[in-house]
Amino acid sequence: MRPSSTRRLRPVRRGGREHGGRLRFARTHVRMRAMRWDNLAAPPDEGVPARAAPATPPLPLALPGAVARTFNTPGFAGMTFYEVQAKSILNKVPGTSRVPFEWTINPYRGCSHACVYCLSGERPILMTDGRAKPISELEIGDRIYGTQRRGAYRRYVATTVLAKWSTVKPAYRVTLEDGTTLIASGDHRFLSDRGWKHVTGAMNGAGQRPYLTTNNRLIGTGRFATGPKDSADYRRGYLCGMIRGDATLGTYRYSYGVVHRFRLALADEEALGRTKRFLDSAGVKTDSFAYTPASATRRAISAIRTSRQRSIEAITALVRWPDDPTDDWRLGFLAGIFDAEGSCSRGVFRISNSSNEILDQTSAALSHFGFTSVVEDLGRANRVRNIRLTGGLRERLRFFHLTDPAITRKRSIDGAALKCQAALRVVGIEPLGLELPLWDITTGTGDFIADGVVSHNCFARNTHTYLDLDAGADFDRKVIVKVNAGELVRRELAAPRWRGAHVAMGTNVDCYQRAEGRYQLMPQIIAALRDFANPFSILTKGTLILRDLPLLRQAAEVTRVGVSYSVGFVDERLWRAVEPGTPSPRRRLDAVRALADAGFDVGVLMAPILPGLSDDDASIDATVAAIAASGATSVTPLALHLRPGAREWYARWLGRDFPHLVPRYRELYRSGAYAPQSYQRELTARVRIAARRHGLHRGERGDDRRRTDPAPAPPPAEQLTLM
Repeated sequence: MRPSSTRRLRPVRRGGREHGGRLRFARTHVRMRAMRWDNLAAPPDEGVPARAAPATPPLPLALPGAVARTFNTPGFAGMTFYEVQAKSILNKVPGTSRVPFEWTINPYRGCSHACVYCLSGERPILMTDGRAKPISELEIGDRIYGTQRRGAYRRYVATTVLAKWSTVKPAYRVTLEDGTTLIASGDHRFLSDRGWKHVTGAMNGAGQRPYLTTNNRLIGTGRFATGPKDSADYRRGYLCGMIRGDATLGTYRYSYGVVHRFRLALADEEALGRTKRFLDSAGVKTDSFAYTPASATRRAISAIRTSRQRSIEAITALVRWPDDPTDDWRLGFLAGIFDAEGSCSRGVFRISNSSNEILDQTSAALSHFGFTSVVEDLGRANRVRNIRLTGGLRERLRFFHLTDPAITRKRSIDGAALKCQAALRVVGIEPLGLELPLWDITTGTGDFIADGVVSHNCFARNTHTYLDLDAGADFDRKVIVKVNAGELVRRELAAPRWRGAHVAMGTNVDCYQRAEGRYQLMPQIIAALRDFANPFSILTKGTLILRDLPLLRQAAEVTRVGVSYSVGFVDERLWRAVEPGTPSPRRRLDAVRALADAGFDVGVLMAPILPGLSDDDASIDATVAAIAASGATSVTPLALHLRPGAREWYARWLGRDFPHLVPRYRELYRSGAYAPQSYQRELTARVRIAARRHGLHRGERGDDRRRTDPAPAPPPAEQLTLM
C-alpha cells in the first residue's frame, strides 16, 4: 500500500509531485482545532494516561501537529490517517468501568472495520431479478433496472452495467422527506418532478445549470426493504406456504393398503429447488422427476416426491400452523404462498386460494408488516378468492424485498410506469465540507435505481450515516495512528513506577484492523511486552494477528499471553450487511484454529449478538457449533451495547433496513446502552445450553498449558466493543 497524498484539512490539497520517475510526498502538518481533536481525550473505557491519577480528568496528548495521509488502495478509499506523536500509550481504566482489567494499549483511535452497529452499509441497486445488490458488488455485465420514456410515461426497463469505477469529489448530502439520505457530488444528477437536476448549480453565470431545491421531489419508489434471514423459522414458513398452497400431502387408505404421498409439481425450478433444499435441511429427502413435458402452450413441469411414512409425518409437522408465529415465519410463509398461488401481472398483485385458513393467515401476515390488502370474492363455485395487495409499485417492491420469493419472473417490474407517490420531497441539501470516494457506473439507459431513487450514472456509496464529521464519522473514516507506539511502550514499561500489571489490547479499538497492515505497530508493542515479560491479552476481529504468531509464542514463553476473538454470528449474509470491513466469521474461526494449534487457549466473545437478527436459536446454535469446531476453549455471549454516538448510527441503519425491529429495540434499550438484565441472562443461558450440546466448555489448564492464558472474560453486562 503506497500513499497517494498527504494533505491539509482546509483546503484539501494533493501533496504529491512527479520526481525522477517516483512520487515524492511532503509531510504536511495539520492543525487540529477545526476537527474537535484538540486534545484526543480518551473515552472512559480507554483510560487516562499512566502519569495521571485515576481521579483526574483525561490529559490531552498535546498535539502540535499531525501528518494527514490517504492511500490509493481500494480498501482505504475515503479514509484519512492522522499520524501523531503520542505523549503516552499505557492507559489506566477508570475505577468506575466494569471491565475486568486496569490497563490498556490502543495504538489507533478510530477503526476501518465499518461495522454497521456503528455505521450503515452500501446502498442497494435494483436488479432485474427483483432483488437488490450493493453497488460495491456490481460487476460489468450485470442486468439492472434503468428507465426510458415510452409514450406519456417514463418506465422501468432492463439495462446492463457497462462500466464501474470510483472517484473522489467534494460531497453533498441530500435529505428526503422519508428519511433517505443521499451522498453525491455537486455534479451528480437525480430525476426530479421537474426533470434531471444537479445537486448544485446556479441561476446564472459560469455555474448556471438546473439544480435541486427543497421545492423538488425525486422520482422513484422510495428506499428498499432489507431481505429476510435464512433462518429455520423462515424455512418452515416458506414450506408451509408452498406445500399448503400447491402440494399433495397425506396418508390414503385403499383396499390394497395404506399409501403415504407427498408431491409438489411446478413449472418454476427456482421455487421447486428452494423447497427441496429446505426439506433437505429439515432431514426430509425427496426424489426429483419430470412431471409433464413442455408443449406448444405450456412449459415443462418438474416435481419432487416421497412416499416414506416418516417423511410424510415430518412434512406434516413442518407445515403445521404455529401458535405464535415469529416474524421470520411470517416472511417465509408470505414468500411461499406467493410462489405457490401468487401472481403479479399488469401492476396487479394477487394471491389466490379457496382455503379460509390460508387466506386468513395471509391477510394477517400482510397486515403485521404494514401492508394493506383487500379480499376479492368473485363468486366462483370452487370458492377461490383473491387477496389483492394495494399501494402500487412501492408496496409490491417492498413485499418482494422483504419476503424474497424464489420465482424471479413474478417479480419483474419491466414496463411499469414511474408514478409512485412516495415521500421523496427534498428537505435538505448541504455540503459535507470534505472530499469522499463516490462510486460511478455507466449503464445502457444512462441511469439506474439506487435505493428507490432514479440516479443518473453517478452514485455515492452509502456513507451518509457516518460521514457527518461527528464522533461516528471521525471514528470510521479518520483514523488517528500513534506512530511512536512501540517506542512509548518500551519507555513506559521501563519506568520505575510501572509494576508489570496485565495490559489488555483491542478492547476499545481493534489493534489488528486493516491499517495495521500498513503501519505495523503491533510487532513493536508485542516485542516490548515480551522483553519486559509483561502479561497481556489481545481481543480482535482481524486475521492479521497470525502475522505476529512467532512473536506471540516467544512472549508466551516468558509471560501470560491471552488471545480472544470476537465472532458474533456466522451468517454470511448478515456479516456482509453489518461488518463489511472485517474478515468473514469463517476466516476469523480459521485464525482461532491456527492459534489453538499453536498452543494458545483462545476464548471467543460471541459479540455482539444483535436482537432480532442473530439471537434466534438457529443462529446461536450454528455460531456456537462453529466456535466449538474451531478449537476455542470458551465462548462468552454479549448482547449488543449501544453507547451514545454508536446508538444513533445503529438506529438509523436499523430504521432503514429492518424497520419492523425498531419497536423491539426501543423497548430493549429504553433505559440506556445495555439490554435488560433479563434478556442478557436468557441469552447467556441459551448460549450455555448450545455450548454444552457441542462439547464446548472452559478447559482446565494444567502444567503443560502454563505459557498461555485466556484473555479475561468480561462480566455479562459489559460489551468490549471494537467500535
